[in-house]
Amino acid sequence: MDEISLGVPEPVLERLPDESGDAAMDMQQAVAGWESRLNRIIEDADDDAEAAGHVLDAIEHFEDRLETYDAFVPELRAWGQSPIYAIAWRTLYADVIAQLYEHDDLATYLDRERNSRLVQDGIRLRDL
Repeated sequence: MDEISLGVPEPVLERLPDESGDAAMDMQQAVAGWESRLNRIIEDADDDAEAAGHVLDAIEHFEDRLETYDAFVPELRAWGQSPIYAIAWRTLYADVIAQLYEHDDLATYLDRERNSRLVQDGIRLRDL
């Protein structure tokens, strides 16, 4: 499996307030760390299916974090505070997930692994 390349989208950084240089740097460092860890996981995996399983674990973690930040937005607004940072992090997590699915060889394995997990969890079409 090819090495993964991730980045912080320019529109996310552009939407941050001007004085938020630290937030932009935090995002860039976080994405660089995720990229490094995911590439290490892929390199250490015995096969592509195992690597995809670990990457899917990370994606599920990112989805949880995305939902957490999404829940912060109305709460921050209710308290009269700007939700710009929560929105930026939410958008970043969504974009990183999309970037992972853009890797063609990885996307196929991710879809298979996600479907396999659905079946293992006992979710069937008749249950919907």
